[in-house]
Amino acid sequence: MKSIAHVRFTLQCAIWLAVAVLAQTGAAQTTRPAKRDTAPATDWPIFRGNQALTGVAAGKLAEKFELRWTFVTDGPIRSSPIVFGDRVWIGSDDGHVYAVDRGSGDKVWSYRTEGPVEAPPTFINGLVVAGSTDGTLYALDAATGGLRWKYATDDKIVGAANWARIADGNRICILVGSYDNRLHCVDASSGEPLWRYATDNFINGGVAVKNGTAVFGGCDGLLHVVRVADGSALAKVEIGSYVAASAAMVDDMAVVGHYDHKLLSVNLGAGSVAWDYQDRAFAFFSSAAVGRDRIAVGSRDKRLHCVQRDSGRPLWTFQTRGRVDSSPVICDGKVVVGSDDGRLYVVRLADGSEVWSHQIGEAIVASPAVVGGMIIIGAEDGRLYAFSGES
Repeated sequence: MKSIAHVRFTLQCAIWLAVAVLAQTGAAQTTRPAKRDTAPATDWPIFRGNQALTGVAAGKLAEKFELRWTFVTDGPIRSSPIVFGDRVWIGSDDGHVYAVDRGSGDKVWSYRTEGPVEAPPTFINGLVVAGSTDGTLYALDAATGGLRWKYATDDKIVGAANWARIADGNRICILVGSYDNRLHCVDASSGEPLWRYATDNFINGGVAVKNGTAVFGGCDGLLHVVRVADGSALAKVEIGSYVAASAAMVDDMAVVGHYDHKLLSVNLGAGSVAWDYQDRAFAFFSSAAVGRDRIAVGSRDKRLHCVQRDSGRPLWTFQTRGRVDSSPVICDGKVVVGSDDGRLYVVRLADGSEVWSHQIGEAIVASPAVVGGMIIIGAEDGRLYAFSGES
């Protein structure tokens, strides 16, 4: 007997698939997913919440939280969770992609790859797409975990996949970077390659997508700006060091930190750095959360940093006891982030004062999903944790 939650989720996936079919016939122009820089309050279907990777969630967030459930895997969790409908998906270093019931934390299904899954999954049109360190991008049926297709690169994948519409909006493509030094674009329905874009070094993070443009940094010290339609280079901006984090796109700017301890805002139209922020000589592995007027980002100096969005002017820092490789999320005037010190923190965006924290005990390098008033995050102890606001 299938549960009510399973039936409801299957119907949601069917609706998404129906929208995709209508879009291919040109009849779904008004039903395409809206472009937004803030994740909807009810879902977190992609790393950082939206295609532009801004790390901003809608809705309310409580002042205090209680642990709702945990889900145990057999390896550390460095992957960041995604949420759609009644499901949470996560990768684990035990080599599996897992689907978990959002309400109970019970396992729904798992799929085994041939290597640790550090990359965050992505949900699009009934598919869960995730890369593995085995060098393969897997497209799984979101409801059942069955394999739809897989696509091989020549080295490991550790960054999140993204998606975009091409060919007048009638085709959806998946974009993912690999340690084979290339950005790959594949057809979402078949996994067939559409184009490949070559760089001069590893691609570690995810790729941001907005208005037909893809932006990502690499270990070649460049910020690459690529046309999604055909994979042609629009700009290559020299930023001075290699990039482990994912860039966030807002308006005509991209915000990203790099290994040589700078956070930068890059003007994509001009192809130049608008401002940079440097506090101490520690690398930024965390991806920035870009709010309306403030940016929050973690650093290996064990602090969470907040700067003015338009100028990079420092506003405050929040001290933890470990490196902050976890990428923060802004929601309801608060910032949610994990630390290598084993704690999950919620701090106030206005002044960096601590609102709440929880001692997990093992390092947190994954990034949170903040959705529907819940915080969901994985840790090095192999557990996925879900917190909800105290009533």
